[in-house]
Amino acid sequence: MDVSLAKSLMGLRATTGNDVLRGMENHFVPALRNCKKTEQLKKIHAHIVKLSLSQSNFLVTKMLDVCDNCGDVDYATLLFEQLVEPNVFSYNAIIRTYSHNHLYSFAITVFKKMMRHPRNSTENLMLPDRFTFPFLIKSCAGLLYHSLGQQVHAQICKFGTTSHCITENALIDMYTKCDDLKSAYKVFDQITDRDAISWNSLIFGHARLGQMESAKALFDKMPCRTIVSWTTMISGYARIGCYVDALEIFRQMQIVGIDPDEISIVSVLPACAHLGALEVGKWIHMYSDKNGFLKKTSISNALIEMYAKCGCIDQARNLFDQLIERDVISWSTMIAGLANHGKAHEALELFREMQKTRVVPNGITFLGVLAACTHAGLWNEGLKFFDSMREDYHIEPEIEHYGCLVDLLGRSGRIDQALDMIMKMPMKPDSRIWNSVLSSCRTHHNLEIAIIAMEKLVEIEPDESGSYVLLANIYAELGMWEGVSLVRKLIRSKRIKKTPGCSLIEVNNVVEEFVSSDDSKPFSKDIFWILKVLALHQYPSNDELEFEQDIEQAWC
Repeated sequence: MDVSLAKSLMGLRATTGNDVLRGMENHFVPALRNCKKTEQLKKIHAHIVKLSLSQSNFLVTKMLDVCDNCGDVDYATLLFEQLVEPNVFSYNAIIRTYSHNHLYSFAITVFKKMMRHPRNSTENLMLPDRFTFPFLIKSCAGLLYHSLGQQVHAQICKFGTTSHCITENALIDMYTKCDDLKSAYKVFDQITDRDAISWNSLIFGHARLGQMESAKALFDKMPCRTIVSWTTMISGYARIGCYVDALEIFRQMQIVGIDPDEISIVSVLPACAHLGALEVGKWIHMYSDKNGFLKKTSISNALIEMYAKCGCIDQARNLFDQLIERDVISWSTMIAGLANHGKAHEALELFREMQKTRVVPNGITFLGVLAACTHAGLWNEGLKFFDSMREDYHIEPEIEHYGCLVDLLGRSGRIDQALDMIMKMPMKPDSRIWNSVLSSCRTHHNLEIAIIAMEKLVEIEPDESGSYVLLANIYAELGMWEGVSLVRKLIRSKRIKKTPGCSLIEVNNVVEEFVSSDDSKPFSKDIFWILKVLALHQYPSNDELEFEQDIEQAWC
């Protein structure tokens, strides 16, 4: 603090009166407003103490705001606790600070203290105001304390602050996060002046529960959509696997003139990865580079995954090598990408490099490592990595890790060992594990264990056609035609239908999906005509009937 300012304040302190006291307090306001670091705050605080103003609720509230901006919760706690008679503004400031720093239980504890704390010996309890409740509700939402949130809602009604839009939006957010959409709608219906936050909170609630039809209905009714509205829809569709819809919403967002932000980009890139929408992914890469988004590790990680899943492993590796900061997700994504592209030894080498950089691997990292061992047939190394995961990094294997190990052992011909591993699993094996065993049995002609795997699959997925077909193929390859006939009769008796195949193609940044025997596309006739033209080159001498039959078979 300036020396002249300190001297002037000392002079003012010699006089008395509320106006003079307020003037002394106001002298600190510019300094506190420009304060960015705790070290600066401590110097200002020292002058405040020196002038015997440490019990000023006005100044303590201002200092708590500085602590909130700096994220220094410990110093904020010290400031608040030294107050003998905190007022509602001080209470609000400390509750807000705890809430902003995700110390939700502390915020609730302070509120309880506020309700019990008398303002003085003659007045009643400290009364909260409309600035108290939004951050208290946020704390209930952060802890998913539904019953406590309802009690706070009752307090809001009691003190007559329900008409405050920020409070009402906080209630909707709390109820949706606690999966109580019925109560959220009640609050929503009572709002006289709904803003975008009110709509977005309800849309988020439906999207969070995977209810995208309801979310889309609300989205279509919104009077004014924000980037948050679009992003919530994109991430909601991507979360439930409706990647085509996610890309369509992203495309519509651009058509209406809303530029993607970092969150919307991270939300849509998984859809690009799963659909193989490489052109859209490349555009996002250029857009992110132009707008400086690549500095965010999360966006770079999503781009690496997109390139890897779209088959562009070299582009993924180039982007990975350009990263200045690599977190565990960066390493894990790149290791998995290399493994899935058959570059198993390169993936394992990258894992060793990761260990040298002292980045601690997680369960996802080891999934990539085990996948690399599977593709390279390194069953012995895979077992060592599996043991290292538990012993060296204290990571408890999940069903996905056991699935990788079973697949590794099965592909290596150690089917008995794989079956023994399944029996020792701490959790019940799922259909993917038994399908992996069945596939290995076909490769290594092990009918005995194949029947065991098939019995388990019938229990888990009795109507899945793929398992029956695989078992029939095993019988056929062993020349056991009676077994083939038995499986086929079983398929007919159960009336099991084969899941129709589908394919995706990207044209003009739009991904189109084609399903077998589905002619509902508006351009189906054009496709059928092109198939005829292509078939002419293969069947130049066929008569018209044979030609039409082959075309029909190709289409279906």
